[in-house]
Amino acid sequence: MKFLDQAKIYTRSGHGGPGAVSFRREAHVPFGGPDGGDGGRGGNIVALAVNGLNTLIDYRYQQHFKAESGRPGAGRDRSGASGRDVIMRLPIGTQILSDDQKTVLADLTYEGQSIILAKGGTGGKGNAFFKSSTNRAPRKSQPGEEGQEMWVRLRLKLIADAGLLGMPNAGKSTFLSAVSAARPKIADYPFTTLHPNLGVVGVDGKEFVMADIPGLIKGAHEGAGLGHRFLGHVERCQILLHLIDATGEDPVAAWKMLRAELKAYGGDLHYKPEIVGLTKLDATPEDYAADLTKALRSEGAGKVLTLSAVTGTGVTTMLRQLLDVIETSRAKENEPEEAVPWSP
Repeated sequence: MKFLDQAKIYTRSGHGGPGAVSFRREAHVPFGGPDGGDGGRGGNIVALAVNGLNTLIDYRYQQHFKAESGRPGAGRDRSGASGRDVIMRLPIGTQILSDDQKTVLADLTYEGQSIILAKGGTGGKGNAFFKSSTNRAPRKSQPGEEGQEMWVRLRLKLIADAGLLGMPNAGKSTFLSAVSAARPKIADYPFTTLHPNLGVVGVDGKEFVMADIPGLIKGAHEGAGLGHRFLGHVERCQILLHLIDATGEDPVAAWKMLRAELKAYGGDLHYKPEIVGLTKLDATPEDYAADLTKALRSEGAGKVLTLSAVTGTGVTTMLRQLLDVIETSRAKENEPEEAVPWSP
């Protein structure tokens, strides 16, 4: 299935049905009076977060969503039927923005969350509604209210516990394939990963979700490479794992570039907890990792761990460190809020 994380769609709710002008006409009922019914309500456009989806590809092929209009009222006080709602099933983590991409209309973060994007028009009143003691035979009714229409943007931000960041060929896909059942493309050339990959990672009988996004290069926050478009997928992560290729030309400069890109991108990414992982240790001299760790810490890096996804060295330790931060974050989210004492 092709991965798609952005889409533009048109939505229009249904119009309300018009009210009816009608009079009761029956044998032996000389003064029947008005009996025109009300029009039906127009259908709504509803966005619903569902499980089991991780792409917006369905909204590439269908971009117009129009709800059914309400039926008109009829005589004998018969109200028109309401129009059917249109339910748009979206992946968890989808943001719905206005067409200018500045206003967030909804952020679907859990299964079953729903929002009415476009409300259907109210049905018009029939002439029976306008009957009064001074107007016994009204001949007026209301037209139905028009539905709402607008273009909106859909943007998917995958929900994962840990995010994998690094320059192209830093070993992110290799690491993800080693610790989960995910099978991302792995090759010895840059930008092998063209879209985010998710994997469920297990350690010590516990699980968490890890996201691998395409490699970052200098200027990613301005659109260089592939990173700018996909950095949003790690905004919801509780911890970031920066993988640095220990065999690279200047690993310390690579880490500093990553930090600068996160800060320039915004979204408070550079404030998230991070662990720096030195990869490809199987291809470096014995004492090189210790010297590189010392150099990174002197430049401001916090926790620095070494690992090799190929041999498995240091992988379990890394996963346990990630899980500790994730569980602490989950515990804080589940803490009940302090009750505020009521005072008259």
